[in-house]
Amino acid sequence: MTNERQGVKPLTPAARRVIAACVYISLASPAWGRPGAPDVLLVSVPVTNMYSRASEDSDVVSQAIYGSDLQVLEATSGWAKVRTSDEYTGWVRQDATLPAANTGSASASTHVVRVNSQLANLYRETDVTAHRPVMSVPFETRLEVEKEGTGEDQGWFQVKLLDGQKAWVQAGDVSTNTQPLTIDESIALAKRFLGVTYLWGGRSSLGFDCSGFTQMLVRSRGINMPRDADLQAAWSGVIPIERKHLRSGDLLFFGSAPDHITHTGMYIGRGQFIHDTVHGHPGVQISRLRDQPWTRLLVASRRVK
Repeated sequence: MTNERQGVKPLTPAARRVIAACVYISLASPAWGRPGAPDVLLVSVPVTNMYSRASEDSDVVSQAIYGSDLQVLEATSGWAKVRTSDEYTGWVRQDATLPAANTGSASASTHVVRVNSQLANLYRETDVTAHRPVMSVPFETRLEVEKEGTGEDQGWFQVKLLDGQKAWVQAGDVSTNTQPLTIDESIALAKRFLGVTYLWGGRSSLGFDCSGFTQMLVRSRGINMPRDADLQAAWSGVIPIERKHLRSGDLLFFGSAPDHITHTGMYIGRGQFIHDTVHGHPGVQISRLRDQPWTRLLVASRRVK
């Protein structure tokens, strides 16, 4: 039955062209690519896993911590493929994020503190006994400060969360110092994490993997290094170093061959290095380079430029 027989006028050629153009724009510009759409997501949970595919049955490739910017590359039902600030890609659950446009995220002039403890509890009020924490966030989490506590609230900062809630964090858990660390300071930082468990894909103080740990230590020096050990060894920001010329802060890479690197750590002097490993007992530990299997598996040493 035709449109004319139902009393509906057929579309004119001009109208058809307008509709075709609208359909083309809709298909060519998915929701996350249009103005006002979530081109950037912010992590809204303490730590979110990044997966190789849009499924929790796939392997974890990395993580992102609360407040981290995630550039959206692709989206599907309940998932987004994202890129992190270190150029790493993976799939995250969208319910672990919020669109940056909806959060009123901090501007460059906003007062921000950074979590300096392995874990910082955020509370409704400045009383740790009154209620359970609103949230517990890991080391390096950046928090937007609403005000500094006075009187009975002295020693606390009130912070604004991504969902608009207010919470309080103890001043001893955060730092206002944004200056890069020296090599010696970064080694002292590394030792604070001794015993923290190994976690494949881990990139937070709740659990690192080997390259996530060394990446964090180099980042503390104000340098953004690639995520994976093999990429770190091949990175343009480092230079090769012979074993006999090692200095504190140099990066060590282990594997079966220089083109098959599977582990990394940081040299801390006196023949020792600190790393996150599953060897012996899982976690951050200090090992001697002359011991097996490390002396046999060392295939590359690098110094950050």
